[in-house]
Amino acid sequence: MDENKGIYNFNEIEKKWQNFWETNKTFAAKDNDPKPKYYVLDMFPYPSAQGLHVGHPEGYTASDIVARFKRMNGFNVLHPIGWDAFGLPAEQYAVKTGTHPAITTQQNIDNMRRQIKALGFSYDWDRQVDTTDPNYFKWTQWIFLKLFNSYFDETENKAKPISELIQNLEKEKFYISPDGRPVNANPIPAVMGIPVGNRKWAELTKQEQQDFLNNQRLAYEDEVAVNWCPELGTVLANEEVIGGVANQCASGCFESQNMQTGSKRICNSSIGRSLLKNFKPIGSAKVSAPKSTSKSMASKK
Repeated sequence: MDENKGIYNFNEIEKKWQNFWETNKTFAAKDNDPKPKYYVLDMFPYPSAQGLHVGHPEGYTASDIVARFKRMNGFNVLHPIGWDAFGLPAEQYAVKTGTHPAITTQQNIDNMRRQIKALGFSYDWDRQVDTTDPNYFKWTQWIFLKLFNSYFDETENKAKPISELIQNLEKEKFYISPDGRPVNANPIPAVMGIPVGNRKWAELTKQEQQDFLNNQRLAYEDEVAVNWCPELGTVLANEEVIGGVANQCASGCFESQNMQTGSKRICNSSIGRSLLKNFKPIGSAKVSAPKSTSKSMASKK
């Protein structure tokens, strides 16, 4: 009698099908597939440790069930995976191991990829993302530069190059209103010989011009209060300060400091209302934003 009859040989069977899936790109999403599209996105793991913890497969199993279910029901499913290595954990891991973060990050990615593939999740590995890859983050830099070099034209209700605004100001097609907005040129009244109301671009000092443009840019520099940790020599996110204690450092101490940092002009009434239009359902699509996000975007700044 065969004692092994009926026993699931997971080493042989799972490896066989994992190799088949990878060789045949079974879970690759096709760009021009006529099937209805479905997108399943996991939170990318942080390669700031040598391997996954139990929480990773717990969440990934649930999303993989959804991805497989949708494929079985005739959907062209895009289910990618990637690695997000920017941030304090990756820095601290490199300091702890005494190895350059580029080396430790790649080693951790290689090991986590091996672990995830062994679990048999149905990811599209052709669309793997690594946020530390220059071919990836050059596009995030491109986006921020686009925002930095753009402003929101309230008359046309769209973003435009800030170079056009400067050109219109220099040609005196636009003036600057008392509340710091670009307005169509109109006569500047005077009281007792002192100009009041709108100002011409040429009347502003270089610093005033710079401040005005900074107040128009969609991405700009501003001095804001941050959570500074002297022990780590870095800024902590609000999520890393719980109950007044910094959970990333041994002492738990941090201090509030003002620091020059990059910001985005999103919570503005005009821009917010424009963005909120895209959250409304289009056809059968259901797109929504959290109430707190919608309220913040619609509020005046």
